[in-house]
Amino acid sequence: FKTLAAALQAAELVVALQGEGPFTVFAPPDDAFAKIPEKTLKSLLEKDNRDTLTSILTYHVVAGDVRAKTIVKNELTNATTLNGQRIDIAIDEGTVTIDGATVVTTDIVCSNGVIHVIDTVIMPELGSIVDVAAGAKSFNTLLAAAKAAGLADVLAKKGPFTVFAPTDEAFAKLPKGTVESLLKPENMDQLVAILKHHVVSGRVFADQAAKLDKAPTIGGTELPVAINDEGARIGGANIVATDIEAANGVIHVIDTVLLP
Repeated sequence: FKTLAAALQAAELVVALQGEGPFTVFAPPDDAFAKIPEKTLKSLLEKDNRDTLTSILTYHVVAGDVRAKTIVKNELTNATTLNGQRIDIAIDEGTVTIDGATVVTTDIVCSNGVIHVIDTVIMPELGSIVDVAAGAKSFNTLLAAAKAAGLADVLAKKGPFTVFAPTDEAFAKLPKGTVESLLKPENMDQLVAILKHHVVSGRVFADQAAKLDKAPTIGGTELPVAINDEGARIGGANIVATDIEAANGVIHVIDTVLLP
């Protein structure tokens, strides 16, 4: 684990992982790091890229002492990392994979946790909520509105946030001229209130949202949550896609614009 040790030192995480813990580390050996282009790896170890390196490394760490038998016995499908994002766990005939990386050695016990060895470096989402939404190509109206309201920078740099994101088709359901009117300077307060009504502080994944009766927004309003045989709804809108991760939060896609 020489490369991992060097990366932990560069990210100034050595002391943290020497702490009380316990921690569960999915540890890529040198062979796994060798799969990364040398130029990319060298760049990650530079001081200017410490935040990115820290995000990647903490994505390999889960709080608590999670042994292999616990993962298999409980058929875990995901785990929240110290990065804040979740790793996907798959179990197939006794073989466990973490975000597609195979667990090759398990239960290396340490004084403050346990190490499982994986054969590939796993990568978190490094783009912000704004980056991820822009890449999806289906939230153009939402992004334009957020930019006009001065919220795009907040959703790009701060957080974490949970965004219930209406698609362009959802905005198209509004009466003709509504969006154009909201984008006018004199209606900016109303636009800000509407957009904040779609954002919840913190990362709230779908399974966590399903346990709620309502979700408080950053605009001071509340969104009622309803789960039934027909699916999940938030504030009267259908949730059509869930748990789209970003570096600073999570996106759930909805089919209707929510109005406070």
